[in-house]
Amino acid sequence: MNDPTAKTIATVRARIDGRVPKVAMILGSGLGGFAEAFEDRLVISNRELPGFPYPSVTGHAGDLVFGGLGDCQIAAMTGRSHFYETGRADGMKTPLSVLRALGCEILVLTNAAGSLRPEAGPGSLMLITDHINLSGTNPLIGPGDDTRFVDMIDCYDPELRARALESAAAQGVELHQGVYMWFSGPSFETPAEIRMAKVLGADAVGMSTVPETIVARQLGLEVLAISAITNMAAGLDDRPLDHEHTVEKAAQALDGMTRLMTAFLRGLGQAP
Repeated sequence: MNDPTAKTIATVRARIDGRVPKVAMILGSGLGGFAEAFEDRLVISNRELPGFPYPSVTGHAGDLVFGGLGDCQIAAMTGRSHFYETGRADGMKTPLSVLRALGCEILVLTNAAGSLRPEAGPGSLMLITDHINLSGTNPLIGPGDDTRFVDMIDCYDPELRARALESAAAQGVELHQGVYMWFSGPSFETPAEIRMAKVLGADAVGMSTVPETIVARQLGLEVLAISAITNMAAGLDDRPLDHEHTVEKAAQALDGMTRLMTAFLRGLGQAP
């Protein structure tokens, strides 16, 4: 068994004692604390899992956390590999392939993002309805077969989005909706780039999520993605942008994200 993905699947299966997660999660900057709400938690460090990234970014712990919320079994990554860390867009391919093999059918993504809309300011949440890939790269580039030609219409599943909106309303959490634009990072966008993004139809910008969504769709996972808005995008207010501020504002959004996600995931556990 020389395939690192197969080795990692075997390693995880040996540790999780028959658990079969339905939902995979990737928790973005400052949002890893959501996994602390899981019942019957089991934590495996990414360092023990071949092919799993160990994040170099503050606010990403780098663990794979198994647990439940009601009848919904979850496998959550507290951190991700970003394109700007390695220069590779496919850094999350092995983790997502492993989670799919373990039984996951749904991928829930969270991230920290900059807002282009004044009504969706720092501390708020935005449901991603579609994305624009402005990075110039794609995680499916390279050797492969015809499965690389992935249909991206409704890549953020409409039924899951409807469920998320219902959960937000039930919890009294305001949930904006909009289009997310992926920039490669790690430098923040310029004001001119943000003006361009607005013209092209973006509502928020960030440095993740899109490559994971593309890989997930190739694997047959249904995808839901929610941004924690941590700042107004470059040129839209007077505050200089930095990662410390991103993590701080993501933590402020964690309460609303936790209430929304807890209700949403418990609801999935009750679904037929």
